[in-house]
Parts: sequence; C-alpha cells; structure tokens
Amino acid sequence: MTSSSTPGSTALRDARRIVVKVGSSLVTNEGRGLDENAIGEWCRQLATLVRDGREVVMVSSGAIAEGMKRLGWRTRPHEIHELQAAAAVGQMGLAQMYETKLRENGMGSAQVLLTHADLADRERYLNARSTLVTLLALGVVPVINENDTVVNDEIKFGDNDTLGALVANLVEADALVILTDQKGLYTADPRKDPDARFVHEAAAGDPALEAMAGGAGSSIGRGGMITKILAAKRAAGSGASTVIAWGREPDALLRLARGEPIGTLLLAQTAKHQARKRWMADHLQLRGAVTVDAGAAAKVRGEGKSLLPIGMTNVEGEFSRGDVIAVRDAQGVELARGLANYSSAEARLLCRKPSAEFERLLGYVAEPEMVHRDNMVLMPGGR
Repeated sequence: MTSSSTPGSTALRDARRIVVKVGSSLVTNEGRGLDENAIGEWCRQLATLVRDGREVVMVSSGAIAEGMKRLGWRTRPHEIHELQAAAAVGQMGLAQMYETKLRENGMGSAQVLLTHADLADRERYLNARSTLVTLLALGVVPVINENDTVVNDEIKFGDNDTLGALVANLVEADALVILTDQKGLYTADPRKDPDARFVHEAAAGDPALEAMAGGAGSSIGRGGMITKILAAKRAAGSGASTVIAWGREPDALLRLARGEPIGTLLLAQTAKHQARKRWMADHLQLRGAVTVDAGAAAKVRGEGKSLLPIGMTNVEGEFSRGDVIAVRDAQGVELARGLANYSSAEARLLCRKPSAEFERLLGYVAEPEMVHRDNMVLMPGGR
C-alpha cells in the first residue's frame, strides 16, 4: 500500500467499460432535490466518454430523496412502504432528469431498476446482463438504481456502493468509479486526526483498508467509506479496479480517463478475463454437458469461436440458463466449459438447428449461441 505515490495511470486510461456510481448527497445537493447542474455535468462527461469509444453505465442514487421533496416530506420516513412510495414518485424525476441531460448531449438513455434477487437468480442475472450489454453496444447510457419500490429488508442491496460493484461484475467492467462527497480514503479520519494521510493507491481487498475506513461501524455518509472499500473488494473479484473520488471535482471522469491521479485508486490484483475464466475453469459443479461435432470442435478449440447449437449432437444432464456446462468432442474430451444460454430442455430442441429456427422451436430467441466465447474457457486437455 502507498499513501504518496502516483496512482497507476493505465487502470482508468485503458478502461473501455466503466461503471460510474454517484451518491445521494451529490445527486440531490445534500437532500434538497435533484441537482440539475451537477447531473448535467456528469452527463456531459459520460457523453464525451462514449464518443471517445468507451462504454459507460451510471448507477445513481437519489430516487427516495427526490420523492420526499415532491411529496413535501421534510424527514426521511422509517416505514418501508413509505420509502417505497417515495422511491416510486422520485424515480419519475430521476429518470426524466438523466434522460433530458443525456439527450442534450446527444446520448440515448435507458432506466434499469434492479434488486438483489435479479442478480442472485441465474436466469435473471443473464437476462439483465444481456440487456445491459445490448444497450452499451447501441451506444445508450443505462442509468441504474435499486428498485426501491419493491424491495424489502431481506432483498435490499443496502447501499448503492454495493450495487455499483455488482453491476461492475455483471457487465464485466474494467473499472468502477465511485463519486462521493469525500476526496478519497485517508489513513484515519482527517477531521479527528491531524496526522491522517491521503491514500493515493492501494490493492483492493487489502484488510488494512477496512481498518482505515473505521470498520463495519463507520457511518460517514449514507453508506460510509467502509461500504466503498467493500465495494472495491467485490469489484476486484471480477478484475475491475475502483477509484473513489470527490464528485464535485471538475471534469473528474474525463481526467480519470486521461490517467490523471484523482482520488484513491484501489487496484484489482487479477485481470478481468483471467478472473472470470479462472472461476469457470475451477467450477466444480458442472450441471451438464453438450457434445459437439468435429466442425464445432475445431471452431471452439482452434479458432476460439462461440459454440452454436447447429454444431451440437447431444445434451447431457439437466441444467438451467446460466449454469456452467462442459463442451465435449465426440470422444468425450472436455474442450471447454462455459455459461449456457439455454436450458437443457431447450438445448435438446436446438441440436443441429440454425438460429433462424430458434423462434419457431422455442417461441423466442435469447442468444444465437449456446455458449458465447466471452463466457467460455478452454480446458487444458482440450487444446
């Protein structure tokens, strides 16, 4: 860990897919309703990043605070049904504000509301991922918030720092940027300790960081710095580095993208694709397997292509969309493993079939591939 060195400039400079999380205190100007100027500034920067060839996702708090303002409530309610009502009212304003400001900068936008259950369920996880990746490919900026209108204490993320990390995992982002009302992480609370030093760079997941942030009992702001440290640790699990920075810093997103040392950089210790592929390679609970013909085996093994159902000859086991399955050749050698886009029952219907027939056979089309190459890892024995 370092507290005085310059952050690794390439972590954000080379990031192609970025998740940006902004907190309620910034979005609502300390709870006084949506801050149009601030949101407009972030949207201008997001649009610039997209035009520069980046893909960006915005995770934004603020629905409940905006709903409270619209309802004339001066204090935050405690009853969950009142919080849900405030969120339902506030989401209208939050989505409208982002849509307006992004459109002013020539960008399309989309609202996506998520709950923990959406990411805990395999099929809903893949559906959410497919939607977001498609939006990014279309050049649209997704604006994500927790679906506060339906959550309860059992399924809440608890804070949007966690949601930001989960979204970074979901879309396989290269970086997570957490914009907050703090400059970054200090070795101690600078308001109480004059010897507190600013942490410019550290390894995400370093246990010492949690001690610096005050442990689980810390409550600096809504989620506190501890939630940001834990979010960085979670994001690092899929290879995304995290920057914690002051949200009012002029052109913070653009300067970070240029490699400027702003805020605290918490570096992931494993590269994005290595982390994902290692997880699949080490996955012990294979739910099933598909056997492929020689042509498909050559495409998968020799050319690193996705597996198409037309190349499948047999399906073994019972699995659901999102389960890890093996891909085997006619001799039973495991060539690869990856995430299934279709269930075993659907896969049996799709064997030897071109994608043009999927809708007739299933009534819908999820993906043209049985296993996409981005969700596949070659096995040593299959090379």
